Amino acid sequence: MLPAMLPDLFKKVLYGSGLLGLVHRLRNRRTLTVIMFHRILAPSDPRWASCDPDYTLAQDLFAQVLAFFGRHYHVVSCQQVLEARRGGAALPARALLITFDDGWQDNFEYALPALRAAGMPALLFAVADAIDRAQPFYQERIVAAWRRNALGTVDLARALVAQGQPVAVAADNGIAALRGLIAALEQLPINTRRALLATLEPRLGDGLRHMLNRDELASLRRGAVEIGLHGKSHEPLTRVDDLEAELGGARAAMTQHLGGDAQPNTMSFPHGKFDPGIAQRALQSGYELVFTSMPTLNPLQPAPGWLLGRLGFETAAVAESGGRFRPDWLALYLFRRPPRLLA
Repeated sequence: MLPAMLPDLFKKVLYGSGLLGLVHRLRNRRTLTVIMFHRILAPSDPRWASCDPDYTLAQDLFAQVLAFFGRHYHVVSCQQVLEARRGGAALPARALLITFDDGWQDNFEYALPALRAAGMPALLFAVADAIDRAQPFYQERIVAAWRRNALGTVDLARALVAQGQPVAVAADNGIAALRGLIAALEQLPINTRRALLATLEPRLGDGLRHMLNRDELASLRRGAVEIGLHGKSHEPLTRVDDLEAELGGARAAMTQHLGGDAQPNTMSFPHGKFDPGIAQRALQSGYELVFTSMPTLNPLQPAPGWLLGRLGFETAAVAESGGRFRPDWLALYLFRRPPRLLA
């Protein structure tokens, strides 16, 4: 028993002694760390029981993570990063930018109060077509239906086979099998996928609102959360037929959502999918900062680049099975990431 405990004890001692923090202060002084979140929910919220656990943090755990950021970083706004990029004031040592993807309503309901309490700004990348829409993206709807026992992997596999997608119809009803079937669904032509999802529609809706509306977007902006784009439709940009609609079209649509007084100039790639040509098209479309899901720190030389890496993490990476926050785990994950200038 004792030997098995030693690695975990070593992590606690390494962090508790301050040595890990000292290495971080020296190693990462001239870097920008960008954090990627998705959903923040309270376990008492009715959406908690069916949310995708891989992309959701509990409200209290999120607050503890913010406190960790406050101890080890200087949390900066998107505007500060933009100004540094344009040649203005340099970012502070160990700069960190908080971002959210997709445009979830819970970012307004739960994340915003926690950010305000911590005095921290953030940047939210919203899908233009999802604003004022109640139901989430089809991937999340399928996971939610599976968690409610309204849809099984056998049902989804048979629906895929009926649309000509060769998949094995197995008895495994686990989350790994479900994600494999969702990946197969993502490969279908958009119209074929829509036809398949229409056959499952009675099982997918939950009657709850998941996505932001225009009023909440305005409140987020007043609360020091800047708004960027996450595409127009949430389709991977490597698979869309009309890339301009997902770039320039998304900006035009979001400008309308924001009341016409702001044109977003930052974006993140839906599903993290892009290639160098797509990145250049985004830059040419007017996005000054473009965010990937590549897990790297961003060196400041002395200004940040325009193409930036981001670090995301699941609950299991920062908390024990009982929900207890482990700052040493988070420190070991974040502090040791490799720095890389993407562009």
